[in-house]
Amino acid sequence: MLEREFERVLFALRWLLAPLYFGLGLALLLLAVKFFAELAHLFPLLLELEEKSLVLSVLSLIDMALVGGLVVMVMFSGYENFVSRLDTADATEKLSWLGKLDTGTIKVKLAAAIVAISAIHLLRAFMNAEQIGNDKLMWYTLIHLTLVFSALMLAVVDRIAFAAHRDH
Repeated sequence: MLEREFERVLFALRWLLAPLYFGLGLALLLLAVKFFAELAHLFPLLLELEEKSLVLSVLSLIDMALVGGLVVMVMFSGYENFVSRLDTADATEKLSWLGKLDTGTIKVKLAAAIVAISAIHLLRAFMNAEQIGNDKLMWYTLIHLTLVFSALMLAVVDRIAFAAHRDH
């Protein structure tokens, strides 16, 4: 009797995650505001900007879009995996991946997105190489390669560990 009540309460406590996922939604809103502020900042300067500066600015926008997609993925799949299923049966729009991502797949996708974001930062550093010391460029490259290696190893471990579960 006591064990069943404890387990019921413990199971109900998963709802404490819901405000965290809502907070991610608010963070997505902040990111969108910053994205459009950067975009609005670019338009008046468009004819004066050098190509390199424009490319760096666009890379920053891509970076924010990648982070935004990452937030959406973690927010929805985390809510579905740990709190409750999203009721989208009668919705006209449904994300094709919703309900299909387990935590291992989320981790691999998260790692891949982090590698993509790191690659953008590394590209920005290389485009500004004359203002950045060689030692810093080396460290940026090593950090990026470490992230790439970590993402690859995470994918390999995920594939080995969960291959039997995903075959059906």
